[in-house]
Amino acid sequence: MSFSTLALAAALAAPATDPVAVENTDTQVIIVTAPEARDQAERETARTPGGADTVGYQDYADRTVISLRDALAFSPGVYLQPRYGQEVRISIRGSGISRGFHMRGLTLLQDGVPINLADDNGDFQELDPVFFSSLQVFRGSNALRYGASTLGGAVNGITPRGTEAEGVYARADGGSFNTARLLLTAGGTSGPGDFWVGVSGDTSDGDRDHARRRSVRFNGNAGIEVAPGLTTRFYGSANAIYQQLPGALTRSVALTDPTRGNFVGDQRRDIASIRIQNRTTLTLPDGELNVGIFMNDKQLYHPIFEVIDNDSFDRGAYARMEWARGPFELTVGGEFRIGNTDAKRYVNVNGRRGAPTFQADQRARTSNVYGELRFRPVDPLSLIAGVVWTDGWREQQIKFSRGFTNQFGRAEFSEVSPKLGVLFDIGQDIQLYGNISRSAELPGFSELGQITTFVNLDAQRGWTKEVGTRGTLNGLEWDVSYYRADLTGELLQFTVDQSIPASTFNADRTLHQGVEAGLTVAPSDWLRLRGTYLWSDFRFDGDRQYGDNRLPVVPVHMLRAEVRIGTDSLHVAPNVEWVPRGAFADYRNTTRAPDYALLGVTAGASVTRGVDVFLDARNLTNKRAIGDISAVVLANTGSAIYQPVERRALFGGIRTRF
Repeated sequence: MSFSTLALAAALAAPATDPVAVENTDTQVIIVTAPEARDQAERETARTPGGADTVGYQDYADRTVISLRDALAFSPGVYLQPRYGQEVRISIRGSGISRGFHMRGLTLLQDGVPINLADDNGDFQELDPVFFSSLQVFRGSNALRYGASTLGGAVNGITPRGTEAEGVYARADGGSFNTARLLLTAGGTSGPGDFWVGVSGDTSDGDRDHARRRSVRFNGNAGIEVAPGLTTRFYGSANAIYQQLPGALTRSVALTDPTRGNFVGDQRRDIASIRIQNRTTLTLPDGELNVGIFMNDKQLYHPIFEVIDNDSFDRGAYARMEWARGPFELTVGGEFRIGNTDAKRYVNVNGRRGAPTFQADQRARTSNVYGELRFRPVDPLSLIAGVVWTDGWREQQIKFSRGFTNQFGRAEFSEVSPKLGVLFDIGQDIQLYGNISRSAELPGFSELGQITTFVNLDAQRGWTKEVGTRGTLNGLEWDVSYYRADLTGELLQFTVDQSIPASTFNADRTLHQGVEAGLTVAPSDWLRLRGTYLWSDFRFDGDRQYGDNRLPVVPVHMLRAEVRIGTDSLHVAPNVEWVPRGAFADYRNTTRAPDYALLGVTAGASVTRGVDVFLDARNLTNKRAIGDISAVVLANTGSAIYQPVERRALFGGIRTRF
């Protein structure tokens, strides 16, 4: 805890805040000082005829931010469950539920630029919410404005600018499992330019054996007005992430000895990455044009069954134009990502490279061209039509693979995904919406490269229908939608026949339907109740093997709720996460995870002007339960496929601005 103690002492020793810099003593000290970026994000949400919301930094300021789960816990429709450390399962509308590692079926963006690799897979650990002023969540086809055509949609993290985060901001967290984290940011303006930079470092032993993590991260941007109506902004980020992997457990061990971890092979996931991007904005008479380029250099050192040692370099460009005149609004754009990976594997000798087992050159491209037209025939009504064309290829040239050389695999894809929607404004603050859309997900190297010449996989396709409402009225705020997605060729991981050398297949027909609900009630200035409810009915649809069985991993019902008592100056917020019946663990629907309820509490107080302290207590009853599952065909007592929920933990910290 020495790191935490020093960090807290440094924050407490900071100079007193200039009273002029703090407009209201009842306002939390957070990463931004002005709400312009969030206001713009909320305006984009309000123009979306479907499930979308904006999460501001203040919504999770009292939590120790370990992963996206801490930031998006109360975002309707987002299913997030911890695996270990910063590794979580993130799924929207059942996206990527067959993946027990990394993530798929979602587009992750930072400041509007995708961070997914060229084969559309990615490591969400590179998207750290501690740096963001807000996060936008566009569920399903509602992410069309960013060219996303996947079932899950998109999550966009927005970093502050110097114009909205002037001065120095410091935050220090510490607590259970020798956890410590320090964040320092600085922003300012100078003439026609502004800048913002942030550095964070964290360390923790984790709540399981062999789950230690360490990371150092940097994020920054600088912009300048080149000429009237023309601005350019450069973004940079760097990550050095070290994460031990404790591995999955059997059901019995997960429920009786959840601290246990796997030391065999010193399994880890170490990431070192540098990302640079540019966005240039030209103001037009009736809109604006954004163009930019980006590149990402990434090293992945990943000892598991073998040592995976990948060096990848991805680059791309994008353009997006927003135009409005009279009753018409138009968004058109496109982006492409192209990448090369030097993929190598070795025998795992206690986490070190042994004899080489595999080496290949992997190349991929994913491109999207999209457009969305919004027409308002009368003031309350908007009609929306859009389309995304997704095109891509993946190819692999194997140099060496245990006796095989010069094996070549290539796969090409091209998908068109249209969308029709309607948005109706009832008064100023209430909306009704509906849409029908097509989705398409292209397989990546993890799915295609199961054999040397690629598995013959098709894209996952589906049609989704959605209706819902969002709004505010007399202290009540809501966001509720129902969707039904009929999928063909869902990419699922299961072994259907031991003679088939692959584990990811295109299923026949599957159904994903559900309700995504968020509700906030604020009857007074000192009382706020908020909650999210997920109903997730995911199943096969007349499958020749599994009939109408439920798909595993995601429970049918999940509820999160919080009651906040007090003001920004002093408040306490008990919370609960409840799964009344656990999810199935297998495709044959023979084994379920148990139900559970986790109790926690957060609290915060203003010590003096410009200095806040906060508390984050989790799993107060030390409940033993299963949080995540890696799906199998038939689970048994020896199936090591379960990840336990987080153990009881207490974190606290301090934040200040000067």
